[in-house]
Amino acid sequence: MLFVIAVVYVYLASVVGVTDSTPDSWYVAAVYEHKVILNPDPRVPVSRHDALQHMQKNLDIYEEQAARAAQQGAQILVFPEDGIHGFSFTRPSISGYLETIPDPQTESWNPCTEPERYNSTEVLQRLSCMARRNNLYLVANMPDLQPCPLKTSPSSTCPPDGRWQFNTNVAFRSDGLLVARYHKHNLYFEASCDTPPEPEIITFDTPFAGKFGLFICFDILFHDPTVLLVQRGVRQLIFPTAWMNQLPLLDSIQFQQAFSLGANVTLLAVNIRNDRLIMTGSGIYTPFSATYHHARKGDPEEGRLLVARVPVLEPPEVEAGGGESTISVATDSGYCYQDNCDDPPPPSYPTFISSMMYDTFTFVLLNETQGDVKVCNGTFCCRLQYRWLLQDHKELYALGAFAGIHTVNGRYALQVCAVVRCGGLDQSSCGQEVEEAESKMDFLLEGNFDTKYVYPSILTSRLVLEQPESLEKAADMRVTIKHSNTKGGLVTACLYGRMYHLDNE
Repeated sequence: MLFVIAVVYVYLASVVGVTDSTPDSWYVAAVYEHKVILNPDPRVPVSRHDALQHMQKNLDIYEEQAARAAQQGAQILVFPEDGIHGFSFTRPSISGYLETIPDPQTESWNPCTEPERYNSTEVLQRLSCMARRNNLYLVANMPDLQPCPLKTSPSSTCPPDGRWQFNTNVAFRSDGLLVARYHKHNLYFEASCDTPPEPEIITFDTPFAGKFGLFICFDILFHDPTVLLVQRGVRQLIFPTAWMNQLPLLDSIQFQQAFSLGANVTLLAVNIRNDRLIMTGSGIYTPFSATYHHARKGDPEEGRLLVARVPVLEPPEVEAGGGESTISVATDSGYCYQDNCDDPPPPSYPTFISSMMYDTFTFVLLNETQGDVKVCNGTFCCRLQYRWLLQDHKELYALGAFAGIHTVNGRYALQVCAVVRCGGLDQSSCGQEVEEAESKMDFLLEGNFDTKYVYPSILTSRLVLEQPESLEKAADMRVTIKHSNTKGGLVTACLYGRMYHLDNE
């Protein structure tokens, strides 16, 4: 199945068409961005009793929010990564927080109605009863302890202490039955956790929206398990995260929406709220709409419940022989803002090098009131046709291109086209973090990608998302977003391409 659809145009007006669907094609989803109560010294081991006392404080808040979500008609509620226990543990110090989570694929267990079956499962029992009491599906994140056989073989993945410790999503049915357990595959500086021996492709079924897939935080940037879920036709994805925002390309809500659009899926994304670590930004995204929250400096540091009515996305059809499917919506496919669409390629402009997100981008400045510019990084090229809405704008902007291996805080291969507002009026400031902007432009941004996995985003002033007016993926893997009548000053317009096949080179 096709991960990024062959040709799809997404208009804000599309939402109007969706509302004509029958009531059965909708469901109500909720996510809760949680201000986690942390262990003040997570590197010091604590007893099970003390760990439970700590976790119950966070679970008390979960109880309140589950009741609120149920009152608003939510059928499924998602809590963030690390929301119950916190983070920054060592392998020994997290010990008191661990519970052994049975595999729902091999046994049926309702922790709320059968609490005596397993010892030391107080958190599982409380989450199960929370789902049952509020008659909703519930997804939460917690640490899991699984014994593993010690082997003398050098290739054995069993840790020396004879147990695996996993960062884990659990999902409960509305009657409290444990229906899914997913172990995070792509860890992000998590000394307390192990990578599972194999990527897990975990889904669960619901009566209101069909199948949901599970993954966690850093997983979203990698092929396994995220792309595998989409390739298998899962179009509702659940994404608990503890995401540290990084402008100008990887702000939380920016990439959450980009993934929803690029993969043509619904994404229930929920973050921790922690101002010290710049963690905020959650949302309920579909290819047609976004309901989201992003705190800003000075906002009260508190939790936020989001509830939205979501259309059920049907699994894509698979062509005979299991080939890739395509989806297309016919509409105006205007390619240029110029009067003559047969104009020759854009003229060359002076380029410069500047660092953005620890990667060396090649940039060209956008100094004209309107223009058609091109910039290349090696053989990878990006093209921008643009027109400023106010000709006397005083902010500096640039178009940047990067193709290569990102190596800081993770290793992964990228091809990126990005229009960014620079931090100042000198070209050396292009690529810096910026949250506010006044300048608005109509634009068409295009890249000649070597991958079909491309994620588009438009982020405007004060961290507000805008939906691209149109998005096109051509047969030659050229990707184009077009946008006009920007409501806010442009911070970033980006096509973020992932070259998964080059990650290990």
